[in-house]
Amino acid sequence: MIDPQLDGRVALVTGANQGIGAATAVALAAQGASVFLTYKKLRPMAHPAYPEAYDRARGGDAQDVVERIRKAGGRAEAAEADLADPEAPRALFEQAEKAFGPVEILVNNASGWLADTFLPDAADGFGRPLVPVDAESHARQFAVDARAPALLIAELARRHIERGATWGRIIGLTSGGRDGFPGEVSYGAAKAAQENYTMSAAHELGRYGITANMVYPPVTDTGWIGEDSKEALAGLSPLRRIARAEDVADVITFLASHQGRNVTGQIIRMY
Repeated sequence: MIDPQLDGRVALVTGANQGIGAATAVALAAQGASVFLTYKKLRPMAHPAYPEAYDRARGGDAQDVVERIRKAGGRAEAAEADLADPEAPRALFEQAEKAFGPVEILVNNASGWLADTFLPDAADGFGRPLVPVDAESHARQFAVDARAPALLIAELARRHIERGATWGRIIGLTSGGRDGFPGEVSYGAAKAAQENYTMSAAHELGRYGITANMVYPPVTDTGWIGEDSKEALAGLSPLRRIARAEDVADVITFLASHQGRNVTGQIIRMY
């Protein structure tokens, strides 16, 4: 039997009211970690390219996820936070530590996603609305996908070193990265910045027992994929299928586990 040795560890998972974040919180809790979930209730996009249920999930809180974890015997708490606020990381660590003790596992999953472009196009190939790259689209994307992860990593590192801890995990989610992300250019650029922060953390914090990695998920059905898009999106994968949020959560849980102790400074590409 493989023991991931996560019993009693404390995890902070951002963007955990739905999708990959929610699945990750459930997976870590199932292995014995106490999980503090953060989320931000988003306004409905109300666009025909997105299923109505996806809008509802993005606009909801994380209480259903917390209850699911508790019913299975796990420990979880949740708090809403706007990661665009530079004071949010410190406040979240304070709340998590008050609930469960020092945070040892940080999962940077939340995204301020929007689709912006250098082109004059009003929609992408799936009918999703596009906006032009401007100061607002850049600021919104980088605040949540680059600055917030950097500040969360910094907060974990400071507290970890001050208390003389010797075990920690940082796991981020990326997409596009240095290869660019046409149609979602600020998203791709912000994720590339997050990758860089995380790789730096791997090199700087390894001496303190912290590993730091990024997971690059495949096309994953977190509720945003309409029936008319499934076949085309599945064709983008060598496996010819669309991943589930739980598939990505399994990889994140491995990186957090004892078995992932020698994996650091990596971008794990899934298909």
